[in-house]
Amino acid sequence: MRPMEFGSQYDIAIVGGGLAGGLAALAFAHERFRVALIDAEAPAAMQKESFDGRTTALAYAAARAFKRLGLWPMIEPDAEPIRDILVTDGRAGSAIARGGASNFRLHFDSRELDNGEPLGFIVENRHLRLAVFDALAHAENITVFAPAKRVSTVYAPSSARVTLEDGRTLDASLVIAADGRFSPLRMEAGIKTSNWSYPQTGIVATIAHERPHDGLAQEFFLPAGPFAILPMTPVREGGRILRHRSNIVWTEAQAAAPAYLALDDAKFLAAIGARIGDHLGALTLEGPRWSYPLAFHLAQSFIAPRLALVGDAAHAIHPIAGQGYNLGVKDIAALAETLADARGLGLDIGALSTLDAYQRWRRFDSSALAFGGDALVKLFSNDFGPLRLARDIGMGAVNAIAPLRRMFMKEAGADFGRLPALMAPMS
Repeated sequence: MRPMEFGSQYDIAIVGGGLAGGLAALAFAHERFRVALIDAEAPAAMQKESFDGRTTALAYAAARAFKRLGLWPMIEPDAEPIRDILVTDGRAGSAIARGGASNFRLHFDSRELDNGEPLGFIVENRHLRLAVFDALAHAENITVFAPAKRVSTVYAPSSARVTLEDGRTLDASLVIAADGRFSPLRMEAGIKTSNWSYPQTGIVATIAHERPHDGLAQEFFLPAGPFAILPMTPVREGGRILRHRSNIVWTEAQAAAPAYLALDDAKFLAAIGARIGDHLGALTLEGPRWSYPLAFHLAQSFIAPRLALVGDAAHAIHPIAGQGYNLGVKDIAALAETLADARGLGLDIGALSTLDAYQRWRRFDSSALAFGGDALVKLFSNDFGPLRLARDIGMGAVNAIAPLRRMFMKEAGADFGRLPALMAPMS
């Protein structure tokens, strides 16, 4: 990481230093661009355990980008491979080891894929941040401005100027909006979004359990919304496992969520047990509970003159398919490749003609996944008998047809459509 300078010239200025912005900086630096990364929060604050207690389901194709950027050795000890995914309609019954009330289930087995990779990995966001910030600290052509508040961005025909609150100015050929779902840069550029809120709340908690999860991720489609159990790495001491862990992502009706969040630990765990059954044995809570409102937005354009959107600034989707961050990784990998190709041809990386190639690559793909996920939410977040029968038969059909099942597995692994080089199969 280079020291901070006044009036500096960069190829790319990234606003937003979270998981999307940090990864973008590393991907662009990997292509030998000079990068400025700006965030109002101090890096040390973002690396604290209390900053974000959530986990990320990192699809196997997205994990390849972390490997190619040299981040994986630091992440791997805390990344639990997903070997199987089991989806069922209804809650688990205590007499059923895995599954739920419906006779139709969908089972994805990583051994069916010919790449030898798991379907993905569950990683605590804190460990992703630690790896990203460690890499940023050692990068030669990345300058981090944090804590530093951006106060304005002015776009000119040949460059953009970002002004910080302390008066420093940064000139760049291109500005990247990685500043979240309420992106000020997107709003300032006049880019509209298709957006709506779901009448649902996401509840997140980590549980310790008596029996191993065996790398199995489960999702139960319940009337209030999906309920997922995601396998995490165990807590170890020396070579001994002290306790097994899983992450709970519980979608609940907005009106009912506060009551569940207010329960004491014993009653909260009982509510979890009523939904997942007893196949994991005795449960205990690990750490605090987190909650957040669920909403959808999709930017109507991913670009403007000298501006490109990535991650949540471009799209935010329901967690039903666990693809939110993976979409952002694909944005970043595709944009890095697009810009490197343009530079190789002597083109202006901030020109709309260059950025349009990125938009053509990513917006349709993102839209298809976003609206497809929204349709799944509407299809599965209810208990209407005829609709439930139809969706159960559909799940059973997918499960019974191997080529169709493998296609859905590759989609769950973010291994579909045109893949950027950072996400291509490892040789």
